Amino acid sequence: MKIFGKLITIIILITLLIAAWLLFSRATSFNGKLKHIYINPASTLSFQAQIEEQINKGDIIDNVKAFNFFAQYSGAFTALTPGRFTIKKGESIYSIIQMFKHNRQDTVHFTIKRVRTLKGFAAMLGNNFISDSAKSLAFISSNDSLRPFGVDTFTFTTLLLPGTYDMKWQYTMPQILSIFAKAKENFWQSNNRRERAAALGLTPEQATTLASIVEDETLKNSEKDTIAGVYLNRLQRGMPLAADPTIKFALNDFTIKRILFEDLKVKSPYNTYINKGLPPGAICTPDSATIEAVLNAPKTDYLFFVAKPDFSGYHNFSIDFKSHALKAKEYQDALDARNIQ
Repeated sequence: MKIFGKLITIIILITLLIAAWLLFSRATSFNGKLKHIYINPASTLSFQAQIEEQINKGDIIDNVKAFNFFAQYSGAFTALTPGRFTIKKGESIYSIIQMFKHNRQDTVHFTIKRVRTLKGFAAMLGNNFISDSAKSLAFISSNDSLRPFGVDTFTFTTLLLPGTYDMKWQYTMPQILSIFAKAKENFWQSNNRRERAAALGLTPEQATTLASIVEDETLKNSEKDTIAGVYLNRLQRGMPLAADPTIKFALNDFTIKRILFEDLKVKSPYNTYINKGLPPGAICTPDSATIEAVLNAPKTDYLFFVAKPDFSGYHNFSIDFKSHALKAKEYQDALDARNIQ
């Protein structure tokens, strides 16, 4: 009996050691840094079945049978809600089970840098959230959908402030846009920005639109407020803005290095050579510092500016067209010398 008892004890210990090894050793089988598991509320499968299907099909866990056994035994699937879960390379079965058991969903760190078009932004949304790019585009292309957020299809990008937003994969389009709208409201309510824009005769959307043009005109922060001042002077005098970045936007070609005379004829509400006033919406998502440059634009008499012929990225500013034309000729000659077409 003693021998039998010892044998049972040894078997139990071996079983426990094997179980511990299976539970706590490295269990992942993929080469990348991580894999995502999704629970989609629209699926006909149960939440548990969705997880099991993805793990059974994908090269995620080495010992799928061990995972399924321990997950079922520990009640790992009882507290699940729709969302995205992240399994990192080198994780153990135990840590993966704990993630599901406590419903520790992945946070989507959604970063906005430069957004130009609805289609481009819809692609970003589709890559990060439950709604695919086609559904996202349909939503943000509908004025009825956008109305609760105070924008339309022209002014949509004024809703977006560059930065990183923490969200969840399962967020709906209204939830996502509500977060952007709240951030926008907080931005314009702080530092008297709304009042400062009004003093310039601009709404927040118009100030953002002007800032988007300034953003595309120069990379030199020290010049942004002066360039904004030039455009404000033109607006006040009823002159066309004649902003080259709006032509690139109208042509949907942001690789253009030289605006040609033929380009200026493009029929578009964004053509600020033909149409007076601001375009109907922003041509990109300007940085908050560029919006500040618009709000802090100095009072000058400048009505014109052109890039310096040394290609430093800085500009020459002029009060009258005659002096501007001379400086513009210098820049055109420099482009010709470099064969920039």
